[in-house]
Amino acid sequence: MKKLLSGDEAVARGAWQAGLRFAAAYPGTPSTEILENLAQMPPVRAEWAPNEKVALESAIGASLAGARAMASMKHVGLNVAADPLFTFSYTGVNGGTVIVTADEPGQYSSQNEQDNRNYAAAARLPMLEPSDSQECLDMTELAFELSEQFDVPVLLRMTTRVCHSKSIVTLGERTEAEIKPYQRNFAKYVCVPAVTQKLRVKMEQRSERLLAYSEASELNRIEYYDKSIGVICSGDCYYYAKEVFGEGASYLKLGFTWPLPAARISEFCRQVGKIYVIEENDPYIEQQVQRLGFQPIGKPFFPPYGEMTCDVLRTALYGAPLPTPAYSRGDVINRPPTLCAGCPHRGFFYEIGRRKDVLIAGDIGCYTLGSAKPYNALDSCICMGASISMGHGAAQVFDSVKAKTRVVSVIGDSTFFHTGVNSLMGAAYNQSSVVTVILDNRITGMTGHQDNPGTGYTADGKHAPAIDVEALVRALGIRQVRVVDPNHLDEVRQALDDFLPLEEPSVIITRWPCALKKFSAEDKAEFAQAFRDKNRVDEDKCIGCKLCLKCGCPALSYDAQAGSMAIDRLQCLGCNICAQLCPKDAIIKEEA
Repeated sequence: MKKLLSGDEAVARGAWQAGLRFAAAYPGTPSTEILENLAQMPPVRAEWAPNEKVALESAIGASLAGARAMASMKHVGLNVAADPLFTFSYTGVNGGTVIVTADEPGQYSSQNEQDNRNYAAAARLPMLEPSDSQECLDMTELAFELSEQFDVPVLLRMTTRVCHSKSIVTLGERTEAEIKPYQRNFAKYVCVPAVTQKLRVKMEQRSERLLAYSEASELNRIEYYDKSIGVICSGDCYYYAKEVFGEGASYLKLGFTWPLPAARISEFCRQVGKIYVIEENDPYIEQQVQRLGFQPIGKPFFPPYGEMTCDVLRTALYGAPLPTPAYSRGDVINRPPTLCAGCPHRGFFYEIGRRKDVLIAGDIGCYTLGSAKPYNALDSCICMGASISMGHGAAQVFDSVKAKTRVVSVIGDSTFFHTGVNSLMGAAYNQSSVVTVILDNRITGMTGHQDNPGTGYTADGKHAPAIDVEALVRALGIRQVRVVDPNHLDEVRQALDDFLPLEEPSVIITRWPCALKKFSAEDKAEFAQAFRDKNRVDEDKCIGCKLCLKCGCPALSYDAQAGSMAIDRLQCLGCNICAQLCPKDAIIKEEA
């Protein structure tokens, strides 16, 4: 049977065919769809974890119990999971385990760009790099076999284009993998120095066996055409290179990329003339080729960052990409991302953006858009959960020198569960004056509405205990806590007025569902009136002052011909923020 699948879908299918029993992940582009698909593939137990560290540790536990297991995450997520990752490489597996890292050259939805191939080398983990959806499926199946054959977790490294591009895949049947018996083994799983010193020696011996496998593996293949040029590449760069060079070059396609097959690379380099190494991000392969005594053309001839698309390669090689239809860039309207109409974060950012002498520490989520106009209401964004920790540190400094500047940390509900809880615990324990605002929109918004510990549902749609954010915050030792409706600007304003002067940590929780959320039964009960009304402009009252535009809602526009404001009824969700800004009461709410 053949089917059109994305790389993420193919990884999920390959894991299912391999007999996967347990999978855990934290949603993050471009890896999210792997777990979403596995949640629809019984008998796999697929779970959203609070963060990537928990996801990997859960997979390690499932492996220890004898089941085939998987943890998937985006590139920055592997940083969060790095602590268990390195030691898991020491212990090895019981049930085969695959760890998927979805890297993002180009930083389309990430705060940085990093090359997680370096993790494989640092942790001594075998690594596979698929180039298309069929390879995603096949390599995932193979990865479980290799994991058990070599007693090691296997890293499957993907990139955005491989994750999201679709191609035809030949599907297979599921092969049930027996759950292996669990046996207590102090010398394998209890990582105290007396044990790990011996495991370290075994790790090196295992690496030698993996190198022999890499040299013989069909995943590393040579394609000879014109030998005057030789191209060494992996992942999606293989297809980019073939489109640019065609049969005017020969290729060494590397699919098993740690350990790199030194003998195979040397054999290829001796057979060709000019050598190009085409890879995204770091010169990972290039440096190995150089160590072998060859002088390839790699970085910085090709850019050291971003995707190595066909246009990028042609520009580097020939000075320009293929010609495209001419157009005037001045005619293209810049459309930066913005908070959706009806977004529950709008009221908060409008109010906090008006404050003076406030440092606003931001976090990862839709609300990072609070940094843009018209709010200009974020001063930092580093990583998941950092807003509270950074805000705490800044507040301690400002307080120590009696500065007038106050500190507000902004974090979403899912991000709070991810790594914000520990950060708030630190603020509560060390008693800074930071005001933490938890924007609880009842879902994991930015990555496409995945459930989290606060939604009351699991990845496969089953009911689950819902974390009470207010109760959790109070349990951490925060005494000053207030829950507000962010659509009521007076509530937000009053909470900020009351909490900013405090000399102890405090928390404001804005609780209102994401404007795009599909309501659960619990949502319908709690937010019965949400999104039932629309707003319209009374043109007789409107004076065209444009003050309502300061709320940044995309449903609002100025009608120059009429000299008044207009509201797009299809976009408007009746949050009523604009009406609260109108000095003439010209914006009227009415039933949808």
